[in-house]
Amino acid sequence: MSKRGQERNQGKNQLGNQTAGRARRKKKNKTGDIISTTVLIVALCVFVFALYQLIIMIAPYYTGGKEYDKVKSLAITSVQTTEEGDSSGFQVDFNALLAENPDTVAWLRFDEPSVISYPVVKSKDNNEYLTKTFSANDNKLGAIFMDMNCASDFTSKNTLIYGHNLKVGGEMFSQLNSYEEESFRKEHPYFYIYTPDGKARTYEVFSAGVVKDLAENYNLSYETDEDYLNYLELCKNTSNYTVDVALNAQSQIVSLSTCTNVNEDERFLVQGVLIEEK
Repeated sequence: MSKRGQERNQGKNQLGNQTAGRARRKKKNKTGDIISTTVLIVALCVFVFALYQLIIMIAPYYTGGKEYDKVKSLAITSVQTTEEGDSSGFQVDFNALLAENPDTVAWLRFDEPSVISYPVVKSKDNNEYLTKTFSANDNKLGAIFMDMNCASDFTSKNTLIYGHNLKVGGEMFSQLNSYEEESFRKEHPYFYIYTPDGKARTYEVFSAGVVKDLAENYNLSYETDEDYLNYLELCKNTSNYTVDVALNAQSQIVSLSTCTNVNEDERFLVQGVLIEEK
């Protein structure tokens, strides 16, 4: 083959190699584009699913909070209090509450945390209001409810009231654990219970701390005065701090219980003794 023929063949081979190289690069780029698009679609799907899960998680807190805002607007007719924390200016329309829910037994209010201001209900069991709001809607906020074994008129020696500690939103009993600090208790020593008979009761916090869910602190039955005094002493001993409050066999207390969200078998318990009723 002549030299010119060899050069033509060499040129053709180079051209063929270049064409094949371009084809391989094009195929490689196309494969890369497909992989990038697939990764993008997967990432988008993960984001959409995560967003959906977040909305599903937050929605009940939002709707439940709005529902309780409506209940407060319906029932609270006055919120004025004196500098000393006198609750006489706070009034509740129990006719409106009972029309909304016949299970209503009281209204519970704190000066601080002020968010704790809710109707209290009582059912035939202690499960119904774990997942049902005051207005009977299914919602993880549940309701503030009295133990089924307690007297609805707060004449029991120990009236036990439950509420959820929520991970989002801060409603219900989520801020009850503010009382784990003695300094907070000193600034806000009282909470108030209002009942349909028109009475307003003031309670002074004497104990606050973490206890086991099956601890004797949840005992509601006392056969003798000595048993009850021993119970009160137990509660004082399991408190995070010591409070100088008079307690005796005739004392009537209210125990407020919520989860800690730390260990499943732990509860945070705040207890107050009745110091005034009018």
